[in-house]
Amino acid sequence: MASLSGEDAFQHCEGLSLNDLESLGSLRSRSASLGSTGSSGRVQLRHRVAQLMACVEDISSDDEIHEEVSRTLDEAFLIWGKKLKDKWQEFRLHLVTWNVGTASPPPDVTSLLQLNSLGPTTDMYIIGVRYVRSVCGLNCLNEKLHEKYSNKFLGSMFCKVPINSVQANWCNLSSVRMQGLLLLIFVKHVHLPFIRDIHTHYTRTGLYGYWGNKGGVSVRMSLFGHTLCFMNCHLPAHMENTEQRLDDFEKILEMQFEGEGIPSPLDHEVLFWFGDLNFRIADYGIHFVRESINNKRFNLLWEKDQLNMAKKKEAFLKEFKEGPLQFKPTYKFDLYSEVYDTSEKKRKPAWTDRILWKVKNLSEVASKEGEFPEEENLISVTLNNYVSHMSYGISDHKPVTGTFKLEMKPLVSDPLVVLNPEGEWSAEHDVLIRYSAVPEFASSAWDWIGLFQVNFRHVKDYVTYAWVEDDEIASNRDSKQVYMSASEIPRTGGEFLLCYFSNNLQSIVGISEPFQIQPSQEPIEKDMPEEKSSWLQKPDNPEPGCDSEKRKDT
Repeated sequence: MASLSGEDAFQHCEGLSLNDLESLGSLRSRSASLGSTGSSGRVQLRHRVAQLMACVEDISSDDEIHEEVSRTLDEAFLIWGKKLKDKWQEFRLHLVTWNVGTASPPPDVTSLLQLNSLGPTTDMYIIGVRYVRSVCGLNCLNEKLHEKYSNKFLGSMFCKVPINSVQANWCNLSSVRMQGLLLLIFVKHVHLPFIRDIHTHYTRTGLYGYWGNKGGVSVRMSLFGHTLCFMNCHLPAHMENTEQRLDDFEKILEMQFEGEGIPSPLDHEVLFWFGDLNFRIADYGIHFVRESINNKRFNLLWEKDQLNMAKKKEAFLKEFKEGPLQFKPTYKFDLYSEVYDTSEKKRKPAWTDRILWKVKNLSEVASKEGEFPEEENLISVTLNNYVSHMSYGISDHKPVTGTFKLEMKPLVSDPLVVLNPEGEWSAEHDVLIRYSAVPEFASSAWDWIGLFQVNFRHVKDYVTYAWVEDDEIASNRDSKQVYMSASEIPRTGGEFLLCYFSNNLQSIVGISEPFQIQPSQEPIEKDMPEEKSSWLQKPDNPEPGCDSEKRKDT
């Protein structure tokens, strides 16, 4: 029998003998050539796989060809698995949710952030805090609490950064506050160029949507090309308000971030939902609940947890996942103790503080639309740890943390902008920056390049900056040059880096390697008049969210 190739091998698969296995070599070689043909190649491969499935139907398990086909498929899966593993990237999140009542931050949050953990290092912290000082006259106090908690968490992270370890430095990526509801996101510097399209939003649900004592605050972003959304919520209290809690969360899910083409929360690839969700344990009396807790028989209480019950019957909750509740209910405790409420009210313990997540199933969406999915899910979420922290007693709630591993195929692997300092930098002369951008990058008149100390904590911590348009001095097809005046360069010198901030994407899209600025040879005046410190007084300070059209008119 002549050796078959291409389509003929599949169309004549019925009745194949061992001699025909020689044709598999030509099939393999043809399949290999398809790998370089892009999307058309993938379509052909799918067609050939469908034909192979038809062949398999006609192969008996007793046929010798069955073993050869199985071995060939195993080899293909092994090769594909190795390629996937090589291309995929791990990214670790640590999420904190805590109702802190009226309290300021505790003196030590090391264990809460698991900073002494011997496991893989964290890439991003997501911290949701709720505090009750949220009446009209205390907005300034809320702002101070916001700063206190942000500084406490970020300061603790820096205390654990090894000396001269630039890769481990942290910054405040984003924050959003609504009265007493706060969401903070911290990330390592090294990931900044790959986090884009950062947007925040808040939704009031108190007093029929007019008051922000209840509701949600959200941050969304693109991480290595994948869309993520984080929602910190505070839902209505009390046993009887289950339906109100569900209604409020549905309203929060319906919100839209400002900007064109930004998906709704449920349309993000990964959505994290957490906070003081206030769901209670129904039906069982307080004595049975406390006895079950004392005996660590938490499973007896799971089926009467209002959130677990709602997930079984509410369609919009069914895709949300949660780790097992293998820790004590986190509400309500006497302050600075591990004793449940001994006040006159004697509140029944409940798992009010929760962390859930949802991964958008691309295959399911495509099948509903009658299409074959172009790709399988390119991101997955694994919960590594879900615990409460009983040692923290500043409020009647115990904090809860979840540690997650994201595995994803990076859709973005190169920064949009590459930038470097040119020559030796010092305050003795003007200095130059050279940068280049990928062709598809849309710059703005409000884009700027900032000079930062290597351990900067926020995008606003620039020492000085240059507008990429106003301060440009040269350009060619491959790169552009921007200058900074000598008067703006720190005279004490030190280790710095450069960051390119995109106004359109509201994020840093390029970051240089650390470099040295040489100290000035001239004596530094100790009490320099403020007006002579020009780098502190540069006009038109860059602020995220500036209107580029407005700048063009100035």
